[in-house]
Amino acid sequence: MHLVDVLARDSFTASFEFFPPKNEASWDLFFSTIKDFGKLRPSFVSVTYGAGGSTRQFTHDLVVRIGKDTGLDAMPHLTCVNHSANDIDQILLRYAEAGVSNILALRGDLPNGTSTLASDYSYATDLVRAVRSFAQSGRHPDLRGFGIAVAGYPEGHPQTPNTLLQMDHLKAKCDAGADLIISQLFFDNHAFYDWRERCELAGIKTPILAGIMPITSVTGLKRMAELAGGTKFPAALLRAVRRAQDDADAVSRVGIHWATEQCRDLLDHGVRGIHFYTLNRSDATRKIYENLGVSSTDALRQ
Repeated sequence: MHLVDVLARDSFTASFEFFPPKNEASWDLFFSTIKDFGKLRPSFVSVTYGAGGSTRQFTHDLVVRIGKDTGLDAMPHLTCVNHSANDIDQILLRYAEAGVSNILALRGDLPNGTSTLASDYSYATDLVRAVRSFAQSGRHPDLRGFGIAVAGYPEGHPQTPNTLLQMDHLKAKCDAGADLIISQLFFDNHAFYDWRERCELAGIKTPILAGIMPITSVTGLKRMAELAGGTKFPAALLRAVRRAQDDADAVSRVGIHWATEQCRDLLDHGVRGIHFYTLNRSDATRKIYENLGVSSTDALRQ
């Protein structure tokens, strides 16, 4: 379903992010787990794309299989790093022929050991324009073409320390045709609310989803700090994790509790939707729903 239609149908959206499994055994485990995610009735799910397109085929295969086997609307991530204009066109054509409705358009990370951008498109805005112009070719079964989501960074992007310029970049992506903004993960809701207000001041009217990732281990916390540069970890959260650090289950409970309170507060402040970074694990997401007192997203839309 096109993002415009999803947003029109659902007053509140919950969505889950997955990454492609790396081997056959992991694929079998993933599709046994995705049944649990399906019971939570998300508005859509998304599938990541490795640095420089390293998971191009796996991402495509997973998106198509999710649609066929589960009926969930799956949105592939697409980056422009290491891709020519023709590469992008052919990838979009394959997705269009497979009936995929939406794309999450990103600049993407450089592969390890690479310091320059090898691509016909330098920025996510360029990719948004390319995806939007694909509709004009008439090769997508929906005359509107793909629905387009883009990323936003409530606490800043390490490569653009100028926050005013960063907001200009986000506005440019929206003006180029984005239908939806999905935020980078964050642990301080006040930072999200301030950023959301700054988006409004910049004239951005595109719906914004809040990105939530529960901490489930000390190692995972450190990994998040590496992957989501600029994300701040509140002192209260770090103290709670430190108290529990010798007990893996306790660390997970702390992280899930913190994420639950974030979600409760976001719901109280009228967030348009929540995007859960799941790491392909259903337990943490399911426990957040249980802590909120609901069994599926349907109850959160009431």
